[in-house]
Amino acid sequence: MPENEKTRLQKFMGGGKQGYQIAFQMAWPAVMESFFIALAGMVDSLMVSSIGAYAVAAVGLTTQPKFIGLCIFIAMNVSISALVARRRGEKDRIGANQVLLMALIFTVVVGILISIAAVVFAEPIIRFCGANEDTQESAVLYFRIIMGGMIFNIISMAINASQRGAGNTKIAMRTNVTSNVVNMIGNYLLIQGHLGFPAMGIAGAALATVFGTVVACIMSICSLIPKDNFVSIPYIIKERVRITLEPAKNMAKIASSVFIEQVFMRTGFLLVSIMAARLGTSAYAAHQVAMNVMNLSFSFGDGMQVAAVALCGRSLGEKRPDLAVMYGTICQRIGNMISIVLSILYLLLGNWYFHLYFVEEDIIAMGARIMQVMTVIVLLQISQVIYMGCLRGAGDVVFTTCASTLSITIVRPSCAYLFCYVLEIGVVGIWLGIVCDQIVRVCLTNWRFKSGKWTKIKI
Repeated sequence: MPENEKTRLQKFMGGGKQGYQIAFQMAWPAVMESFFIALAGMVDSLMVSSIGAYAVAAVGLTTQPKFIGLCIFIAMNVSISALVARRRGEKDRIGANQVLLMALIFTVVVGILISIAAVVFAEPIIRFCGANEDTQESAVLYFRIIMGGMIFNIISMAINASQRGAGNTKIAMRTNVTSNVVNMIGNYLLIQGHLGFPAMGIAGAALATVFGTVVACIMSICSLIPKDNFVSIPYIIKERVRITLEPAKNMAKIASSVFIEQVFMRTGFLLVSIMAARLGTSAYAAHQVAMNVMNLSFSFGDGMQVAAVALCGRSLGEKRPDLAVMYGTICQRIGNMISIVLSILYLLLGNWYFHLYFVEEDIIAMGARIMQVMTVIVLLQISQVIYMGCLRGAGDVVFTTCASTLSITIVRPSCAYLFCYVLEIGVVGIWLGIVCDQIVRVCLTNWRFKSGKWTKIKI
């Protein structure tokens, strides 16, 4: 970094609370949004566990194939947030709305095709994921309902990504929190059957999830109605915004790298999930509940990552790389404080947490050991997620793709197999493999962030 930029950064960082206040104002809605999504997932599993451990395992089996189906949309959303943030920094409102329009058309067309394919091929997909006889039928039913209604989810995701890029993180928070409240109410009514509703078991849990995404989709579309918003349907109509080649090329440039990253990442996740599933239904049930805890800690890092993407992208659009570095550093410091608190809570409350889900002592014992490993994972996880956000906000997606591919697709499954099967540590060995993955990602992203090369990328 040039000397004058270092001087400005040091002056700003030492000058008071302004940088922290801006970062916090941007981050807290995104953190709360991600937290409630993860919390809803935990409550969802808790409600499903009332049916039995097999139901928890069945729902868990659908997670990775579902996210593989969402890979292209997750990649698209990263490009949406990064480009809208950059266009806002450049005060190019037409360019930002072109990005949104292109994204919505792509999402609807491709989403319908993927949804149909997932429903038709649900049985072989779930069987490949390691389902046992006691989980296959339930997992297929759940997967078909979830993927059949995915169009509402992906439309909401695209709109919320554009709003985050524009700095409107509260909109995404409101839609997702509301969606998850609706989901939990639906679970209460439909899983066991309450207040006159039928007891539908695992199908009820899936329907509740879809209905929650319908509500979120409606709210997200409504967020585009105010004409003064940076991304807005009335503005698109008034200015006759059209799709042009330039935003499509920019989106493809970012999204293609992130899509490759997502595919390789989900392949790694799937391989590890299959390893856990082959240990048996009890071990996989413990693994799945622990994954919900990991998602909870990820939610804090993901919320800070959203802030890092928007703030870094906007700062670079304003030709202020010093501010981009500053905001990345601030987000990292906040994330470190959160991870320390979570690590202590996981260490103290891990055993109690698994008692909420299971009565089987063997599952509880496995869960308690996993939670001990989780105390280390959370310290690494939040840090690398925030660094990834800084790099993605700058458009440095080639590096993030390579880093994620190496750590998740190669290091995680290889180390998990070594600890789980070769050294015969069992399901805890799976989680030691995850520790190795997190270490690699922290080292790579920390090095890249401090190099400053990401601040020089143009998108």
